[in-house]
Amino acid sequence: MMGATKVRRPSAARGWTLWLLRRTALAVLTLWLVSLLVFLATSALGDPVRAILGKDYAVSPGRVAAIRETLALDRPLLVRYGRWLSRLLHGDLGTSVANNLPVGELVGDKIVNSGFLVLLVAIVMLPLATGLATLSGRHRGGPVDHAVGVVTLALAGVPEFVTGILLVALLSTSVAHWLPAVTVLPIGTRPWNRPASMVLPVATLVIAVTPYLTRMLRSSLVEVLDSDYVELARLKGVPEARVLRRHALPNTVVPTIQVTALQLAWLVGGAVMVEYLFNYPGIGATMVDAVKNSDFPVVQALTMVIAAVYVVVNLVADVLSILFTPRARTGMAR
Repeated sequence: MMGATKVRRPSAARGWTLWLLRRTALAVLTLWLVSLLVFLATSALGDPVRAILGKDYAVSPGRVAAIRETLALDRPLLVRYGRWLSRLLHGDLGTSVANNLPVGELVGDKIVNSGFLVLLVAIVMLPLATGLATLSGRHRGGPVDHAVGVVTLALAGVPEFVTGILLVALLSTSVAHWLPAVTVLPIGTRPWNRPASMVLPVATLVIAVTPYLTRMLRSSLVEVLDSDYVELARLKGVPEARVLRRHALPNTVVPTIQVTALQLAWLVGGAVMVEYLFNYPGIGATMVDAVKNSDFPVVQALTMVIAAVYVVVNLVADVLSILFTPRARTGMAR
């Protein structure tokens, strides 16, 4: 009697590996396309040699030729892109054309400061948006729900720089001079050593992103509260607070992760204007100054950093979404 043939099913580890390989390949492709667009766009910003020499540009043809040769501006665009991409892959961000310093040295601390700002905003934004969405969803159709909806809708339509100016007018002028209007840090001082100077930038960004997150979470929560299994729990006599805590909120984790990832990714790039407004020592002022001075290595480096963070945040969000979705986890082994 012949034994039954055992059918081997793919393991979850193999499914995860294939999925991660596909997502990583897509991420690499995305970053390559971004690098191509960034290089072409920054090449059209203007003549960096003119930005370096200023008034001496017209009277120093020898220096113009020497700088062009140093920056490889006398070579074809495709060759310059290949050299830049090769250096980027080896961790060399180039040299600033404005002050002749390594770009990594110029932007390293700025990236850390911007990351700390985004972290603080996330710490405040998540519990605030979750609390407002829960309050609104639990009292849907009532005065509280309408009030939260009107306030979040109104705030969502206000640009972040307008919000920042209003906060400065209210809290940093003659109305109420409680907080510094701009961030002034001595050399070697980190933003977290001056917490008062971070209040207005953090508040501005929290007000900018919380309304959208609140409305999305409220929509997901209401959808779960109107589902059949939640209604069945109510019919069994489960208290509403327990229904909300044990049945509704856990099922909004995945939408929360996805929306939060989008907001955090936006913050990395969208905080540029707010940082510039408050003179916060992040990538905002550095990016604006680099564009003004045609300092294309700095613009290229910061843009690629923002793009990389965006890709990584979305990848992490997708991984967490699968981990919190039983059906998706099961599908990994198919």
